[in-house]
Amino acid sequence: MKIVSKRGRKNAALFAFMRKSFIIDSNAVQNAKTKDKKMITLNDYLYSGDTVFRILKKYSEDLKRAAEENQSEVDLLHYYFLLQIMELLEHNDFLTAQSQKIREFYQYMAKQYPYLSFTFKGRIKSLIRAEAKFNGYIVAYVYDYYLKNHAYPPVDELKERLTRFRDLIAYRIVISMPKCHVRDEREREQEEIRHLYEIANRLKVFLEERGFTAEPAGGVKLSDSPLLNEDVRPYYRDYIVNEESDGYRSLHITFFDNSAHCYVEMQLRTKTMDDIAEIGPANHLGYEKKQERERARRDVIPVGECIYFDEAYARGMKLQQLELSKLDVNMFAAIDNSLINDGCGLYRGRLILPYEHLSRFQND
Repeated sequence: MKIVSKRGRKNAALFAFMRKSFIIDSNAVQNAKTKDKKMITLNDYLYSGDTVFRILKKYSEDLKRAAEENQSEVDLLHYYFLLQIMELLEHNDFLTAQSQKIREFYQYMAKQYPYLSFTFKGRIKSLIRAEAKFNGYIVAYVYDYYLKNHAYPPVDELKERLTRFRDLIAYRIVISMPKCHVRDEREREQEEIRHLYEIANRLKVFLEERGFTAEPAGGVKLSDSPLLNEDVRPYYRDYIVNEESDGYRSLHITFFDNSAHCYVEMQLRTKTMDDIAEIGPANHLGYEKKQERERARRDVIPVGECIYFDEAYARGMKLQQLELSKLDVNMFAAIDNSLINDGCGLYRGRLILPYEHLSRFQND
């Protein structure tokens, strides 16, 4: 008999709830649109000196209360999304077991590829970026749907979209072939990519043997690379053969950790790809600026016609306008929006398991 922890049962129930359909009176929704109420935003809780956990607790409870009063399905889903983040903060003992399984793959690679240099890093998405992304999903989906259909998406359709948020926990593997092994730059890049796909082929089976379940990518960035085995292709989003306009390249795969009852995203890159993503044209700052521009779109959406768009847009705009130096959050300080010391995961993700492996032969 399989024993499931109290936390596991709670999270399993949470995911089941997020997937099921709500029943709501359309007249009540229309009444909620016109009701004179103060919108609740994360910004309201960032100036009291509270811990991130206490901020989350207050914000989520107030959001749930408002969702029930206004019969807002989207706000209720928002509340359960925040609950997931709270679970990660309050019950993070599972990270020890999870990271140990990831470390086993690191040990496998160190034995299998002693000539490669590589790093393993993980992070839990920060509160501000998670909140921005959730609201950004709503804004982008409603905007694009309205442009295409001249109507607003059904709430059930929007809810299904919002349950795809699966990168609160993410790990990244970055590999490099030292020049002492392959001098020719073009040949070295080809060797790195060949090894990357070989590692990707092994990763799915390795983690599934340890209690993870790979999630199908749903045809997004489907790979046609002959280096990726056909049985694993449906699970990978291949940004190498489907390179982004800013040069971003990577392999992404999502797993469900059946022990921890949470989703985990894995990214695989070469060092060159990682440089482009971190300090090149696809760097995170540029990516965030692009997201901010997308989330700022509302020119075709009349104010007051779609309450969940209006509120998600307003929440996103308020987050973009934050002056981090003025925030009062325990274990957080900033001189400006660039010079930041974040010890609580408010703005920058909390790191998990940094492992580094240098090629044993790089000095030969």
